[in-house]
Amino acid sequence: MPAPFVHLHVHSQYSLLDGAIKLDQLFGRAKALNMPAVALTDHGNLFGAIEFYEKAREAGVKPILGCETYVAVGSRFDKEVREHEEGGFDAISHLLLLAMNRTGYRNLIQLVSKGYLEGFYYKPRIDLDLLRKHSEGLIATSGCLSSMVCRAITAGQTRTAWQRVEELSEIFPGRFYLEMQRHGIGLQDRVNAELSKMAIDMNLPLLATNDAHYLEHGDHRHHEALLCIGTGTNLDDPKRFRFDGEGFYVKSGDEMAELFHDHPSAVRNTLELAVAA
Repeated sequence: MPAPFVHLHVHSQYSLLDGAIKLDQLFGRAKALNMPAVALTDHGNLFGAIEFYEKAREAGVKPILGCETYVAVGSRFDKEVREHEEGGFDAISHLLLLAMNRTGYRNLIQLVSKGYLEGFYYKPRIDLDLLRKHSEGLIATSGCLSSMVCRAITAGQTRTAWQRVEELSEIFPGRFYLEMQRHGIGLQDRVNAELSKMAIDMNLPLLATNDAHYLEHGDHRHHEALLCIGTGTNLDDPKRFRFDGEGFYVKSGDEMAELFHDHPSAVRNTLELAVAA
């Protein structure tokens, strides 16, 4: 029996032209891998929330509703492209949110809805002002390499990264985690080293995730084809968009324990968070 683990960063087919995980298959794999719960964190939307919740309950797996939100660097109402922003995307960062309870789910609905209705600019964006108003019942993490924290670290702006962690931990008191990922990407090693320092100095918990975009290791080629559809390229194009690194699938608890053998608390915390959510 594989070691228990809970995936808390998962992109389903509702992460349009980016996620390739079908919900029925997700719960079958979760059961096979001895996972008591699993989260749904699609990009900027809750399109699959109801289907996810109902099918998870039917399968006997605890559902954790979440979203990988898009956060504007400044105000969500600022929709002017600055010169250094290629298509405006540099002004958007990611932030992972997970609902702990009904209040958290309602706040998540508010955030996602306002992202579309008030902040949409290339992506449905929220901002820190909205997060302050709708943080109750939500757990947040520092996010992937595209998050505001990780981007500051990789840009060499360490002080800014620490300030942002302080700010987010104040918005989500006792509910903010430092998210670690390992996909064979050099920048992740740099980020994880800094997150480890933050965890000690700021007394914040670490959290291991795998940013799953497809179900099993062998599905990576199908996922690449999906990315080609989304970017208007094909698999023979050497310059096509592809994910840096490898292994963006629903790994077993044993795989995750091995991957984060030097940070066992980051693996254990997935189970503790699942109980709290």
